[in-house]
Amino acid sequence: MPINGDRRHKKRRFTAEGYVFIALVLVSFSMLLFSTRSFVTDFRDMGLSLFSGIRGSIHGVSSFVSRTVFAVQELATLRTEHDKLLDRVTRYEQLERTSADILQENNRLREQLGFTETISFNYVPARIIARDPDNLFSALVINKGKREGITMNMPVIAYQNGVQALMGKVIQAGAFESLVIPVYDLSFYVSARLASARYEGLVEGQGKAETPLLMRAIPKRARDEITYGDLIVSSGIGGVYPADIAIGRVSTVLYQEYETSMAVELESALDFSRLEYVFVIDAGATTDG
Repeated sequence: MPINGDRRHKKRRFTAEGYVFIALVLVSFSMLLFSTRSFVTDFRDMGLSLFSGIRGSIHGVSSFVSRTVFAVQELATLRTEHDKLLDRVTRYEQLERTSADILQENNRLREQLGFTETISFNYVPARIIARDPDNLFSALVINKGKREGITMNMPVIAYQNGVQALMGKVIQAGAFESLVIPVYDLSFYVSARLASARYEGLVEGQGKAETPLLMRAIPKRARDEITYGDLIVSSGIGGVYPADIAIGRVSTVLYQEYETSMAVELESALDFSRLEYVFVIDAGATTDG
């Protein structure tokens, strides 16, 4: 019995001593390993690589965020500049159109001014500003009235494309505006004659600007002397309209054998769709000189 007990005691002691030995060996090996320069260097390199990777990732993320923020700011700036440039271009276009309109207006006024130097009557220049809705849009409103000496039945002429032509007459004069019926109005009549053949007749309107005027009561013997395009002018008979003011040109000859007279249709000398300025004249008073 004692022998077996000694054996077990020795075995336990050997085992403990073995563990201690192994632990001392491991500790010695570890100390030796840590004491070598290559391990320290490798450990430092591992740490440096690890932290470099983390730092690179952080730098990449921050750079991406910075670039994104900068791109958004730059886009906003570019959009603002684009809107400013677009607004500037719009203003320039408006200025260009305004300049072109002013130039055209000056040319029209210069044309009218040149015409006024040839008028031998007292006149009042006026501008068409509206149409009269109570007269089937036939009558026109001008911006001059009694204050400028305009009275009822004064003739109105216009100058267009180098032609002085009869436009109509005043039917109502207010203090600052007047109402004018044009030559194409159904109630308009004027004594006229063929400018070349000198045959007389009566010109009347047919209600619309695009409808030809009608000259009636022309002697039948004038048929062979009338040609298309002949000019028809005011005759001056009656004292309301001055003589030899252009009215229009012959477009159609109307002739019937059984009638005692003939008629012609004529295109007005004025394009009323482009008419802006007119001159109200006093046919009974001429300018000096």
